[in-house]
This record gives sequence, structure tokens and C-alpha cells, in this order.
Amino acid sequence: MDVSFTNSRESIASAKRADTDWTTLTTEQRIRSIELDGYVVVPDLLSPTQMDLIRTELSRLPTTSVDYSEHQRGHSNVQWTDSPAAIRVIALPAMIEFLSTLFGDELICTACDFALSRPGHPGIAIHTDAQPYGSNIFGLGASSPCLVRVLYYLDDLTSERSPFKVIPRSHLSMHSDGNPYRRYLSHEDEVMVTCRAGSAVIINQKVFHANYPNYSDSDRRLLAIAYRPAWAGPIGEVLDHAPERIATLPTEVQQFFGSLNTRAIHYDLPNRPENMARHALGISPERWDRSLLKDNP
Repeated sequence: MDVSFTNSRESIASAKRADTDWTTLTTEQRIRSIELDGYVVVPDLLSPTQMDLIRTELSRLPTTSVDYSEHQRGHSNVQWTDSPAAIRVIALPAMIEFLSTLFGDELICTACDFALSRPGHPGIAIHTDAQPYGSNIFGLGASSPCLVRVLYYLDDLTSERSPFKVIPRSHLSMHSDGNPYRRYLSHEDEVMVTCRAGSAVIINQKVFHANYPNYSDSDRRLLAIAYRPAWAGPIGEVLDHAPERIATLPTEVQQFFGSLNTRAIHYDLPNRPENMARHALGISPERWDRSLLKDNP
């Protein structure tokens, strides 16, 4: 197993950096960014008070290290822990409004995880979260054809504190280099993304991404929440949540824990079904230029 650092400390200073002013983006521009570039940053979603509560809750959770480093740690299924402030982020109104517009569908929350990159973390290998046939790492849940992961950062991302890394538009490649099961230690076109604590990076599951090493003297903490549209189920049955567990969640959060096997497919679709539409803003280039509303004519 390769346990080397993805980037040297010296190379950090010359890394390519995203230069977008994320604070000025409209909803349409955010949709364009995540669809075209594969990611978008939404600044300042969590207040200092929320972050203090969430950090305290997550600090109580036991963490497990990954196989390549003791310094990259995590705790899965935060929604089943005693972490009320963190759990309520699943239903954060501003994010739910954006994702509902992006997908035009009901939302299914498929994961809520805590990730901790400690000083000495060597950097995550560049990868995708899309595993169209499943994998030992992600299981069948990652076979959903459409999914985003929302990374809420609980610490300022600086160049030396494990900032986000992405290869923009890599999810659009049809080359074998874009095989979603490929992994890369680094890439000449990787871009560094920094932001303030309380901001979120939303990623298309198919984009190649990672994080840089943690050369700082402090932890980088994040809460990662994955959502998919209700239609986009996995290719096979996955273990569903027990109803009695879902009932323990805050009322506003329960609605996002529908069956993980929910899907809306039409296997026997005819060539020319009855009552075909002539308009669908969700697949028009105009979705990048004006509001994408469910009731648009």
C-alpha cells in the first residue's frame, strides 16, 4: 500500500488555486458550477454558535483510522449518535432549498459522516465517490447514478490544513483515465480550494477529488452529508434503516431518510409513451441562466 504524502510541503505554495468569488454566485451559477466543474462552494452556512455545538458533539465520538494513516480518522453514521446539532444540519434549510432546485426531486440522505485530518495526515488519494457497480469501500450505495456529497468544514481551510482538492470537469471525461475506480496520488491539473469554517463544498460524486496533506499544527474537521434524488436508486438492494431508528431523529430530519432502495425507473418504457412533454427546464441550458422552479411553465 502506498502511504506516501500526496504533495510535498514545498509544492503547496505553487499549487493551482480556485479564484472564484463564491459569495457572488446565484443559484443558477451554483448549478452551473456543480454540473460543469463538478463542485461548488457555498460560504458561511453554519454560524459560530452552530459550529461550537457541532465540534463539541463530534469531539465525543470515537474515531477509527484509515488503513494508510493513523492521522486520517472518521466516524460513520453520525445520525445515530447523540449529536443533535450535527444531525440537524441534514435538514439545513439553505442547503435543502438548493439541492431541491438542483435535483427537482425529493431528497434521500444516504450518509452522514465525521472526518478528521490530523497534523501529519499525508493527503487523500484523488478518487471519485461514484462506484457504479459497488465496491468494498463504498458498497452498493455508491452505485446510485446521481449523488452529491456536502462537505461542511468546521475549521478554516488554509493551504497547509488539508484543503479540498479537485480536478475540475474530470467527471465529464469518457477516457479510460476517467474510470471512476481509478485513483491518483496527485495530478498536474488539481486545484486547491480554501474557505472559511462554516462553509460547504458540494461535490458531484463523479468528479475526481481529494484533500491535501495536513502540514499545520491543528486538526481539520468536517461533517460530510450525502444526498441523492429519490429516482436514482442503487443497482441492487442495500440494507435499509430500521423504522424505529428513524423515529428517533428530529422531525425535520426524518423526511430525508426514506428507503435507501427508493428508485423511480421505467424498465418497460416504450419508444413513444403517451403524453410526452415538450418542455423540461431541468435539461435546458436555460437552467444556468434563470430560476429552475418546479412550477415553471
